[in-house]
Amino acid sequence: MNDTRQQHNVACHCGAVQFKARLTDGFNTIRRCSCSYCRMRGAIAVSARLQDIEFVAGEGNLTLYQFNTGTAKHYFCKTCGIYTHHKRRSDPDQFGINVACIEGISPFDFPEVVVTDGILHPSDSDGRSRIAGMLRYSPTE
Repeated sequence: MNDTRQQHNVACHCGAVQFKARLTDGFNTIRRCSCSYCRMRGAIAVSARLQDIEFVAGEGNLTLYQFNTGTAKHYFCKTCGIYTHHKRRSDPDQFGINVACIEGISPFDFPEVVVTDGILHPSDSDGRSRIAGMLRYSPTE
């Protein structure tokens, strides 16, 4: 079977880290999280399965950050410090890809983004993701 999902080019700010990704459901999985780390990071992520990313350059230039349970793995470029992706705690078979690192995409392209409740994480409760709110963007004219 051929995979008809679009392949996206992903890169950090300086271009040292580059990979290709096929998203699980296009941009329909876009979201933010309200956990302590994501609140500070401020990134919007979209989902890709682990096997659906392929590094083109700079995999060795990534640095890893983990906290709390250590299950999620957050990756950053060692050179420019940009968060490119993370292995999800809620689904360790997926990566969350920073939409700002996807070529031709901006976090401001999305008028509404669901914010999931990362404080009451699904792995710490009944396994269900809860919505903490909505992030809205409307450009001024």
